[in-house]
Amino acid sequence: MTATSNATTPAATSSIVQTVILCPGQGAQSVGMAKAWGERSPRARAVIAEADRIFADGYHSASACDGRTLSDIAFNGPQELLNRTDISQPALFTAAVACFHALPETISAHRVRAFAGLSLGEYTALHLGGAFSFEDGLRLVMRRGQLMQHAAETSKGSMVALIGADETQAEEVCARATAMGGILVPANFNAPGQIVLSGSVEACDNAITVAGDVGVRGTKLQVAGAFHSPLMASAAEAMREVLAKVSISPLAAEVWSNVTALPHERANPQLLRQRLVEQLVSPVRWSQSCASLLAAISADGTRAGTAFHELAPGSVLKGLMRRIDKTCEVVPHDQPHDQA
Repeated sequence: MTATSNATTPAATSSIVQTVILCPGQGAQSVGMAKAWGERSPRARAVIAEADRIFADGYHSASACDGRTLSDIAFNGPQELLNRTDISQPALFTAAVACFHALPETISAHRVRAFAGLSLGEYTALHLGGAFSFEDGLRLVMRRGQLMQHAAETSKGSMVALIGADETQAEEVCARATAMGGILVPANFNAPGQIVLSGSVEACDNAITVAGDVGVRGTKLQVAGAFHSPLMASAAEAMREVLAKVSISPLAAEVWSNVTALPHERANPQLLRQRLVEQLVSPVRWSQSCASLLAAISADGTRAGTAFHELAPGSVLKGLMRRIDKTCEVVPHDQPHDQA
């Protein structure tokens, strides 16, 4: 491989015997993502070229991208186009997979103990864990993005970040807000003190008003719709049909579920499909997943020999992990690094 990493990263130390791979979700996208990996690594370049072929073959909304390739949009923007749910999701999936295949041997030589991905990133984790092929995975996230974009455009929903809230306080904000009208539920448990609510615009506006009554601060997010809420029910039911047609293989490594905050059963494809349907209308329990994963590797005595790596793009998951467990250092791979 042509991509290499800093000699000072945890993966380069002789004490590391296994890795945990973290896969970013929607919101991590940025113009230029994975471009450097494609320029540096033939393996990453091959992944990106394959994604362009699949995207051109299967993308039905030609007016949105004006015939451009997926990589052209990811590399050159504009950000507004890349932020579209139906484009950001396949772009993020491709960037993370390309990065994974370009990781240096100082990292890739170690056994992968587990994969975990935030929302859209769970599909990346499942592909890398052996559940389905790259082409099937990309077509799944393309369709998922299209369905979520459509549901967002027709349901008129929004999301609110609660700063400083725990789960009880989040539930209280939802109860008070919906008593005034609308739908509102916890959607993302990202880290301690960082919970996102999702629902109708009316209820989100109410949540901003009542958040102070329970001792937290609410901030409305600039998002396309009410993701991970009942307003995504139409997308979830359509994804059920899409997933039913995809071949799913037994997992070769642990992959952690957003819905349960536990590993998927390795050889239960029907349950895995069901969890992915539920994921669209259920809260993403990222904080609980990371805490459970850390507890599992501590319990079996392998914590000291485990390195955590975040695939491109960005370093969002590194920041969240710092709030979940300050003792866990995550190495991000937004860009290739030269060997020192």
